[in-house]
Amino acid sequence: MATVVQSLGPTRANNTLVSGQLPKWALWAILVGSLVLSTGFFAIVAVAGGGEFSIVGALVVAAVVHVIAMVTISMLAEGRRRAVDRLVTALVIGAFLVAMAPLVSVTWTVVAAGIPRFDVEFFTHSMRSVNGPGGGALHAIVGTLEITLVSTLISVPIGLLTSIYLVEYGRGRLARAITFLVDVMTGIPSIVAGLFAFALFTMIVGPRAQSGLAGAIALSVLMIPVVVRSSEEMLRIVPNELREASLALGVPKWATIMKVVLPTSVAGIATGVVLAIARVIGETAPLLLAAGFTNNMNYDMTQGPMQTLPLFVYTSYRSSGGMIQEDIDRAWTGALVLILIVLALNLIARLIAKLFAPKTGR
Repeated sequence: MATVVQSLGPTRANNTLVSGQLPKWALWAILVGSLVLSTGFFAIVAVAGGGEFSIVGALVVAAVVHVIAMVTISMLAEGRRRAVDRLVTALVIGAFLVAMAPLVSVTWTVVAAGIPRFDVEFFTHSMRSVNGPGGGALHAIVGTLEITLVSTLISVPIGLLTSIYLVEYGRGRLARAITFLVDVMTGIPSIVAGLFAFALFTMIVGPRAQSGLAGAIALSVLMIPVVVRSSEEMLRIVPNELREASLALGVPKWATIMKVVLPTSVAGIATGVVLAIARVIGETAPLLLAAGFTNNMNYDMTQGPMQTLPLFVYTSYRSSGGMIQEDIDRAWTGALVLILIVLALNLIARLIAKLFAPKTGR
């Protein structure tokens, strides 16, 4: 009898279904089976109804069937605890895929539609005297870079100094009032910033107020609260022990901030600045009011309207009413270039954060 029990023992331990754990191939088998069932169902529906096969619908149904089948089989073979764990894991992965689907779809659509006009002419010519094929967005690219650069030079010092005051010096009613105003500015519509800049320059220079500088002021109104909030959070996570150690050695507070606090939080501050730039670089409404519209090259920030890429995309599509293919191609390529600029800014921010972040090793 003992011999029989000993002989059954290893066999029972090697059987993963009996030992309470599904084999690795089981999950893949369930997934393949779900895909086959869903694909077959939608294929039959498409043939019977005379419609097109829905790839998205087949994938969604396959995912639902896979989760239900996996949890049911896991409940029977592994128990309730492991089945719940597999269910939560599947829901987390599903949420990630749902969040990524729009991003991947938009990126793929913009790249596929923008490639036809992604040529040398697009980056070396403007739209002056162009009516039909050809032309480019050089004037809009230059305008976007100049306006964004000036707005960044205005917003980053103001926002960073404000956050330093709130974290290191701010106490009492003034600090609370500044925090309240920053919160209010964070939620203002972008068109209000454009109206503010347009009204300000109208009072200063008169009716011909549209210029690149006015557009930069409008964008800085939107950038400053984002820079303040992100920089403030990064400064607050710097350990107080570092400040106290520096002050205990007799280092002045301003030097402590410059030599200890800011270098420690520079990675997060750089990321916040890039997020602020990405927040405003695609704005259209405030620039339509403050910077205006032109098809000509304009390098002067203080004189005359200046075109930007978001306005270039908007006007290219609007001028054709969605009917002329050349204008639609230019609009898609302008959107692609705008995405590439934001991507380059993110890569630069990561490089800055890596180069200037404090070393944690000994």
